[in-house]
Formats: sequence, structure tokens, C-alpha cells
Amino acid sequence: MAVQEAGQGGAAAGAHGGGCTCGDCPHGARAGHRRAVAAFLLKRDEFAAGQGLPAAVAHSASASRQWVSEELTQSAELVAERARAEGEARLARLWWRTTSVVWILVVVLLLVQALTAIGAGWTSARTAGLLAALVTAGALTAASWFHRARGGALAPLIGEDNRLSTSRAVAGAWVLFVAYAVLVLVGRLAAASGHEERDALIAGLELGRGAGVVTVLAVVSAIAVLVRRVVGVRVLGQRLQKVRADRPRAADLLTDDAGRGTFADIQYVVIGGVALLFAAVRLGRRPDQLPDLPWGLAVVVLISAATYLAGKYAEGGRPVILSVVRAREAGDLDAPIRTGDDIEIRGAGFVPPGGQGADRLSRMVVRIGAVHVHVPLVPVSGGFSNPTDAVLRVPVPADVEPGRVEVQVVTAAGMETNRYAIDVTD
Repeated sequence: MAVQEAGQGGAAAGAHGGGCTCGDCPHGARAGHRRAVAAFLLKRDEFAAGQGLPAAVAHSASASRQWVSEELTQSAELVAERARAEGEARLARLWWRTTSVVWILVVVLLLVQALTAIGAGWTSARTAGLLAALVTAGALTAASWFHRARGGALAPLIGEDNRLSTSRAVAGAWVLFVAYAVLVLVGRLAAASGHEERDALIAGLELGRGAGVVTVLAVVSAIAVLVRRVVGVRVLGQRLQKVRADRPRAADLLTDDAGRGTFADIQYVVIGGVALLFAAVRLGRRPDQLPDLPWGLAVVVLISAATYLAGKYAEGGRPVILSVVRAREAGDLDAPIRTGDDIEIRGAGFVPPGGQGADRLSRMVVRIGAVHVHVPLVPVSGGFSNPTDAVLRVPVPADVEPGRVEVQVVTAAGMETNRYAIDVTD
């Protein structure tokens, strides 16, 4: 498929550059990104198979490795540029999709109310619920329009790393639900004709009726604010690596930065969603008061929130160098580290979550004494053998002075490891 895309990319590029962001143009940002990815994959697999090397560098293993790394780096930078363009184009169109989903939900609510009204009749509570939904949908539509360049109504849920935030999404869902429930009571209060009915509706807003919902709302909102602070402090304190994503995805709510499902996020979304569904059913059954969320269910949500917060404190960690040894090829004699030799740096956390792309890997640097050495990309079929999360392999340049020098790795997220001393001989 990659070969076919690369072959078709040349003809399509002649009709259109592929780097524009002109809406739904078939040769716009998405097509440009796909062609760049296909060309990169084709080039990587060719180099992994030993093809495409110029004769001037084919005789030297170190020269060919350096040349391949530079070629792949340039191609990866083009892929990253196209990915950012596609992400911006998708984000600009997202406001229309979120607005459509909101109004579809309003239509679904109308259909449900119409179906359930058969036999029971239409009541003022159904009218108030529908009007509250219209007001909420109108407010979300207006917010989507003003933030249409940043994802519409989802703009407040997108974190600084350009990913959907699980804590903000859960808190936003509860805020919208409570606002909708209050609007339903406001509508019923406006339509009430008798003093007793109005007093009963006002009493429905008392804390004793909705203590569980209010407690959950306060906790999930505090968690959203606290998590942002925790992540920011840990990044600045070099205890957490964060790499910016090309665009937000729905899967961000259930996964970590590397795209792997995480227990803390999944249980928080699932339990919060189940409790929200229960509260919505209670509101439908008793629209004259705030949903009386049972304390048992509220405590379950609080435990889930505490688990999520603990997961945020536990994730990440600073990359560390455990050892540095001289890289030995088959047939080489054992010897000390000399300039021109390759060294193998063993440790953990060299590749930050979300930094597995070639453009991120090419930004890794190893400081050997006062010399900065860029980690070469070594392609293999389907990926790269260097660098990896636990092992880096770099040459010791001739500019390194013999003697005792310190080795330090700088990751793609800008985080530095500990310093590890090695002896370099003449």
C-alpha cells in the first residue's frame, strides 16, 4: 500500500501541491500527509534492505549510516510538517461535527419524549426538558462558532499537549448535565401557576436533595484543575516527559500519550459515564428536583476520581543511564573505548510516550564531554533498531578529548538524563 501511494503521489502532486489546507479538497492536507507517509515508509524499507545507497558512501559503514540517518530525518520532517497541516485542517472542521452531534442529540431527545408521551400525554416537564436542551444546544453552537479554529465546543477539553484531556472531558460532561438539570427546573418554575408547585420546585434545588450530584460535580471539577497543575509541575520539574500530538483524538480519553490503554483513565471514564447515565434517568423520572444521586454511587465516583489522580502522580519518570559500554561487532577484539568507536548506552525512558515517530527520534542528542552527537536512525523492516527506549548507539567523534568524560542523553521532550562517566583512550 505504501508503494502504491508513493507511486500515485507523483502524479497527484503535479496537479496539486498537497500541502494546502483548503477544506475537503481531495489533494489537500490529508492527501499530502498520506503521500509523505508513503514516501517515508518506502524510503525507510529500501534503506533497511540495503538499497538506495550512493556509491560514494557504500564502502563505509559509518558514512552510509550517517547518510541514511540524514535522509530519513529530512523525510521525517516533511511527514511531521504534513501531519501538523492535516491536524490543523481537521481541527478547523471539527466545530461543525460537534455542532451536528449536539443537535442530533436534541432530535433524539425530542423523539424519546414523543414516544414516551404516547398514552401518558405531553406534560410541562417534557416541554421544559426540550426547551432546556434547545438552550444548551444553542449555547454550545455559539461556543463552537467562536472557537471554530480550535475544535469548536471541544476546545476547552483539549490540553496543552494537543490531546483530549480525560479529566476535563469528565468534568465538562457533569457541568453540562447539572446546567441542563437546572434549566429544566427553571423552565418548570416559569410555567408553574400555583404557589405550592413553585415552592416544591424551589425546594428541589436544596442541597439535601442533590448533595450527591453537587459533591461529584465539585470533585471532578477540582480533579480537572488539579491534574493540569500536577502535570505542569512534573514537566517543569523534569519528572514527566510530554510530547505534543499532531491533533486530538477521541482515543486520548482512554489511552496514554503513547496510545496504550491505561486503567486509570478507562475506569474514570466508565464509572463517571455510568453515574452520569443514572443521574440522567433520575432526572427524567423526577424532573421537579436535582437528581438525588445515591451516596453509594457518589462514593464510587469519588474513589474512581482518586484512582485517576493517583495514576497521574505515578505515571512518567525521568530517563536514566544505567551503563555505557563499547559496542562490539562480531569478530572485533575486546578493547577500551577510543574515538571513532561506537558506544552503547543502556538505560530506560530514552523515548518519551508519543515520541516514537521518526521526526521525534531524530531529535535525540547524546552529549559526550563537550561534543553533541545526534543519535543516528538505523532502519529495519517496520521500524528502527536505533534509537530505542532502553538502548542508544552513537559513535564517539574525533573531537572528544581522551580521558575521563561524561555522557548524557537529551530526549526528544528536552529532558536530560543523569551524567555517566566513561574513559576514552587514544
